[in-house]
Order: sequence, then C-alpha cells, then structure tokens
Amino acid sequence: MKKALKILGGIIITLFLILLIAPFAFQSQIKDLVKNYINDNLNAKVEFTDVDLSLIQNFPKAHVSVDNLVITNNAPFKDETFATVKSISFSMPLPELFKNTSEGPMVINSIHVNEAMVTLKTDKLGNNNYDITKESPETPTTEDSTENGFAFEIEDYSISNSAITYLDETSKMEVYITELNHSGKGVFSAETSELDTETETNVSFSMDSTNHLTNNHFKLDALLALDLENSKYTFKENKALINQLPLEFDGYVQLMDEGQDIDLTFQNPGSSFKDFLALIPETYSKDLDKVETNGDFKISGAVKGLLSEETIPTFDIAITSNNAAFKYPDLPKGINDITINTIIKNETGEKDDTYVDIKTLNFAIDQDKFKSSATIRNLTSNMQVQAFVDGVLNLSNLTKAYPISLENELSGILKGNINTSFDMDAVENNRYERIKTSGNLTLTDLIYSSEGFQNPIQIETASLDFNPSIVNVTNFKARTGQSDLQMNGSLKNFMGFIFGKNKLQGNFNLNSNNLVVNDFMTSEVENSEDTSANNAESSPTKIPDFLDCTIQAKANTVVYDNLELKNLNGTLSIKDQEANLQNMTANIFDGTLALMGTVSTKNDTPTFNMNLGAEDFDISKSFKDLELLQALAPIAKFLEGQLNTTISLNGNLDEQMTPSLNSISGSAFAELLTREINTSNSPLLNQLDNTFNFIDFDALSDKDLKTDLVFDNGQVNVKPFKLAYKDIDIEISGSHGFDQNMNYKAVLDVPAKYLGSEVNRLIGKINDNEVNNISIPVTANITGAISNPAISTDLNASVSKLTQQLIEIQKEKLLNEGAGAIKDLLSGIGQAQESAHQESATDSTETTTNNSNTVQQGIKNVLGGLLNKQKKESDSIK
Repeated sequence: MKKALKILGGIIITLFLILLIAPFAFQSQIKDLVKNYINDNLNAKVEFTDVDLSLIQNFPKAHVSVDNLVITNNAPFKDETFATVKSISFSMPLPELFKNTSEGPMVINSIHVNEAMVTLKTDKLGNNNYDITKESPETPTTEDSTENGFAFEIEDYSISNSAITYLDETSKMEVYITELNHSGKGVFSAETSELDTETETNVSFSMDSTNHLTNNHFKLDALLALDLENSKYTFKENKALINQLPLEFDGYVQLMDEGQDIDLTFQNPGSSFKDFLALIPETYSKDLDKVETNGDFKISGAVKGLLSEETIPTFDIAITSNNAAFKYPDLPKGINDITINTIIKNETGEKDDTYVDIKTLNFAIDQDKFKSSATIRNLTSNMQVQAFVDGVLNLSNLTKAYPISLENELSGILKGNINTSFDMDAVENNRYERIKTSGNLTLTDLIYSSEGFQNPIQIETASLDFNPSIVNVTNFKARTGQSDLQMNGSLKNFMGFIFGKNKLQGNFNLNSNNLVVNDFMTSEVENSEDTSANNAESSPTKIPDFLDCTIQAKANTVVYDNLELKNLNGTLSIKDQEANLQNMTANIFDGTLALMGTVSTKNDTPTFNMNLGAEDFDISKSFKDLELLQALAPIAKFLEGQLNTTISLNGNLDEQMTPSLNSISGSAFAELLTREINTSNSPLLNQLDNTFNFIDFDALSDKDLKTDLVFDNGQVNVKPFKLAYKDIDIEISGSHGFDQNMNYKAVLDVPAKYLGSEVNRLIGKINDNEVNNISIPVTANITGAISNPAISTDLNASVSKLTQQLIEIQKEKLLNEGAGAIKDLLSGIGQAQESAHQESATDSTETTTNNSNTVQQGIKNVLGGLLNKQKKESDSIK
C-alpha cells in the first residue's frame, strides 16, 4: 500500500512538474501565434513586452496572457496611440494549444482585460482611427471568418480599471468613460443564450463645448437575452443607477447592416422627489438618505427607431414634478413649491428636430419666488432659444437651503424679469437683429469675498435694462476697502458673451471719489512657505481677453502704492489683452501729469509703451517718491524747485504690473527750475563743494537747466548741459546706471583770478586787460556711486601751467619796456645837441658850459629814471 501511494505521489509530482515546465517549451509557439494573428488581421503597429503561458492557473484549461500591449495607428493618424493595455489574458481548452491551423479556429473560453486606455477618434474628414482591421479580398462568411483565427465560446469576460475616450471632430462631440469596470457571464456559442452583466463607470459628455454630463456615475446590472443568429439583445431583468437615480429598462437592441434597431422604454420605479435629487452629482447632493422630501417626481421615456449615420431613433422623455419640496436636516431653510414639467423629444428621427421644452421650472425659498420656462430647438445645428425668467432670489439663502460649498461669501438680492429669443448663429456672428431680449435685472446689497481681492466687494446697487440688442447699465454703485465706484454705460453682444465665445463689448463712464489700486490687488501670502509656493507658481496678471470696451474715467483721488493722484481724468480702451490710455491727466507733486500709451499682456511677459509729461512738478517731492525719476536723475532729489519733463519709455512689467527698471529704454527731456540747492544731504554735491572751494553750489547764479536723456538696458546717457556760477561756465555730460554708478565729466571754464594768491600777484604785476580776463578749463571726472562718489580733477596741473604762462608774459613785457627806455635816452641826447647849436652866437663860452651841463643832466635823468624803475620792478618780482 505504501509502495502504491509512493508511486501515485510520484506520478502526481511528475505531472505537476510537467505542467509547470511545459509552458517554457511552448513559449515561442505562443508568441508566434499572437504575432501571426496580429499581422494577419490588424493594420496598425502593435508592440508587447511578453507573452506568458500557464497550465496551472486555470487548470485544466490553458491560460495565456499578453503584457503591456500598445497599438499605434498608421496614417492618417500616424504615430497616435490607439490603445494601451497593461495585460490581456485568455483561457482555452488545453488541446487547443496543440491544434494545427488547418484543423479550424482556436477556441477561446474567457477574456480578461486590465487597465486598458482606448482612444476612439473621428477627424474632420470622417476618418476613424478604429478602422484598423485588414479587409479581405472578398467579404467572408461568419464561418469563414474564424477559419484560421479564433472562435469565441465565452463563459466569462471582464474589463477592469479601464477608460475609453471618444472624440468626434465632425460633430464636436466628446465622451469620456473613466473608472470602467464591466464583467459578463454566459455562453456565446449557442444560438440563444443569456448574458449576465455588471457595469460601473463615470461618464462625461459634451457637444460643441457645452457640458451635458460631468463625471456622472452610472451603474447597470442587466440580464440580456442573446439571439446571436439575428444579433438581437433583449433586456430581461435590469436595474440602472444614474448618480443615485434608479431606472428600469425594457426592450431590445438589434444589430443590422444599416445600423442599430432600438426599441426601449425606461422609467424610475418609484415616484419620490428624492429621485430628482439623485440626478444631481453626489458631490453636490450629499447625505441624500437624510433629506426630507414631499411631492412626486417621475421620469419616463421611450426610444424607438434606427440609429445610423443618417438617422437617430425617435424618443419622448418626460420629467414631471408637482408641488414638491425638500429640506436638509442640518440646514435652516428648505426649497418649496417646486414644479417641473419638461419634455425632451424627437418625432422624426432627424437630429436637428430634437428639442427641449421646459414648460415650467418654479421654486420658492421663504417668500422669494422664482419662475422660468424655455424652449430649445435645433440642438445639433443652429440652436434656437426662447426663455423667460421672473423672480426674486436672496443669494445668501442658497447655502442655507442647499448644501453647496462656496469658497467665498456671497449675499444680496437678485430681481429679474427677462424675455429673450435668439439663435446661436446670431449670437456668434453679432447679428443683433435676430437677438430679441427685453426686461430688467437688479442686484442690491451684494457682498462677495474672494482671495483675489484684499477686501469684500460690496455692490450697493446694479441695474441692467435689456433692449433687443443692447444692455444698458443704468446704475452701478460699489465699494471695496477704501475705494468707491459709480458707473453707467452700455453693453453690446451680451448674449454672445454669456452663451458663446464672443467678446464683451461696451462703453462706460466710471466715477470715483477715492480709488485705492491696492484694494483690487491679490492679497499677500502670510507665511513664508506659502510665499515660496506662490512665487514658484506666480504668473503676471493678465488683461482678460474677452474684454472689448472703452471706459471714460474720472476720480477725485487715486492712490497707487505711495503716490496720490488728484483729479484723474482720461480714457481707457481695452481690447485683445491690451489697455490703451488716452489723454489721461492728473495732479500730483503740485503739478500736472499727462499719460498716453499702452500696456499689453498678450505675451508671457507683460510690456508697456508710454509717453509721460510732467509740468510744474515739485522737484524734491517727485524725486523722493518716484523710483523712475530717481533712476533717471538721482542727483535732482537734492534740488528745490519745479520740474517740467517729457519722457518716452518702453519695457517689461513684473508680476505686480510695475516697470522692471533694467528692461526699460527711451528718452527724456527735462527742465529744472530750481530755487534752492541743498548740498549737505548730498555726498556728491558736498564733495564737489569741497573740491572747488571757489564755488558755492548753494549759490549758483543760474540754477535753471535743460537737458536731454537717453536710456536703455539700465543705463542713462546725459547729453551735455550747462550751468553757471558767477563768471564760471560749467558743462556736464556722461552717464549713470540705474544701479546708481556714475561716469560723468564736468568741464569748468575758470577765470585765473579764482586760482590762488600767487596767480593773482602775477596778474597784478602784468596789469594788462587781456591778462586780467584770462581763464583756463578745469576737468573733473566723477565716478563711483551717488552715495560714495570719487572725484578727480586736473586743477593743480592747470594752475601750474597758468603760472608758467603768466611768468613768460611778464618777461616779455619787461623786455618791451627796457627797449622803450633806451629809445627815450637817445631822443633826449639829440634834443640837447640841437639846443646848444642854436645858442652858440650869444655867448659861446657860457653857452658851451651851460649846454654841457644840460646834456649831462638830461642823460643823468634818463638813466636814473630807467635804473630806478628797473630796480623797483625787480624788487616787486622778488
């Protein structure tokens, strides 16, 4: 017995080892089989990482799995991924592995797909990316189609954790099926059989950019009768859930050559109004089982006809509710007097003939009643809308009656009575004659809070009157923080903005007594971690691309940063993410500011191009508070007086929409009308004052100056301009950076009399008008920073050169004076001799003696005078 058990055990172990090892022997055969099938049947690029075979996992059946399957389309969807599947597995009878292709198709009993991502696409030309099966030369019969492939005798199948996307560019339809889990059990080989299925998924559906379903949850447990010979599938026992709304189906779907023949009816099995709330996505309905409801709710429908490329089935869906109400137990208010009467219908099978008729949609919260009705036709082409709204709505009651989560506080009273009729073609193409809207809308005491604003926005009143093509804003008053706004004007194409993608066009008059720009800026992040995260993800403020409007603005006071502007007046035009300022004026710094230019946020980095004019600015105030003026002329902040300037500049704006100094370029003309210069607070002027002790910079005789500036890439080039101190002319030129580093040259035309006692003694000895008016150029090179300047001059060298020049002039003058004295001596001798000849006849002896004495005295006088003069001059030089 023991020996028999050992033999039996050995056989079992041997068989187990054979089953375990055998797949390795057939691995290559299985891979070849899969590759051959793909190549024979698919017109696409298919890749997979591995094919595994197990004889144990589903024993006595073989288990084959393909891992990481990727299917990529050929033209016209070349290189686009059609499907990815993490794993797909098959089970089949073990003998099927050894079947020769000539023996018939290989039988498959089960298929399991895990994590499949499939994208179905139809392009504008009608090409389908899922048409990837190869066409045979002749249309095969059903029997022939499986001759060399697979025969499916399915007992069970499943699709888990998968997603399907359908994109149709021709109809602008998008369907997203996510978190798909579907399974079925049955036998497909019999002519008639049953299939028991379970399906659960989330569905989103949009058409022409309008969302009809957004991640709605669907669940369906259905028992289907299968008539495989006639391709007819009949719903026998089923239960569906749309969100939490239960539905029951009856009828069938039959596949035909021209399409699908559908005959279905459905309804919710109960009639409680709670079924209506179940239609709302669970995220918003919340705790549905605890809601108290009254009244009925019924949804029923029938779908019958052919679904093909040209037609759709006719259908008639009715949604009704009468005198219903509901209240959430944790909320103070309920919604009452709910009446719904809606029909969704198509009577012809033509897509364009589908229409929605909302005959009644009424409700009340407390004493506020809301009534509405609408008819929508031509859903798939040029949609036509007729609608009516009349009622009062206290916005603060929304969160008190329904568990909706609002990120920000909202309150106020909305009153409206509006009739409208339009078609989408008219809306999208601004054909105002086909847009008929009348009525009025009033909003009072609205309080709205948002992280985008420093303070809540309080709208005291906003009144809109609707005319056929224009909406008049007759009254708008609002406050936020310290700012107040009053506005009126008109809007064009309001319906195009609300229902389409058109721009909001309008003209407005805006008035404000006090406008603080920071009230409209994003609030600062308080902690450092949030600040870092905010900076990492921060992006510049964008001008909305939907705005196309002109605003005539007036404000008594505008506060921007540390600046306060008075009597602002001008025009602001906004279009294509660009703001254009025209004739904008304001009073600031005791003068007048004029602005013209543009700000654009079209690109990632906002830009500006501005012309500024300043008239009678107080110099010290303006240069103290305006960073731009400090950068252009930093020394001017130490002046007292008035400034007139015109500045043309362009550059980039940062995240706070302020100019980035290192990016700006342009030019400026400045006129400074100064009354006083304060050198004590200026290291530069103080050092210049010490360097040139013969100039008192506080007492410049001509303090008014004009100069031209050119700036680019953070560098300011100053064209030469002139100053004067008494009889000293000063010319200044050079450049400085916005980083306050300087490279300037000042050339002073200095009269010699300011250059020391030695120079002045030399000038006095020469005593010549030309010498008295002599001057020399003195150059001062100014470098370093405004706060720590470095000044070098050639003053000493210039004084030494002038001294040598004066000495040479004096020598030349002495030589000229000596030659003149000798000439006078010779002239005196000649005159004495002539006198002696004339007197010789009277008394020769006496005359001779006298003449001799006269000549001797004349020579003595001349020589004595010359020598004495030379001596004095020599002493003077010493």
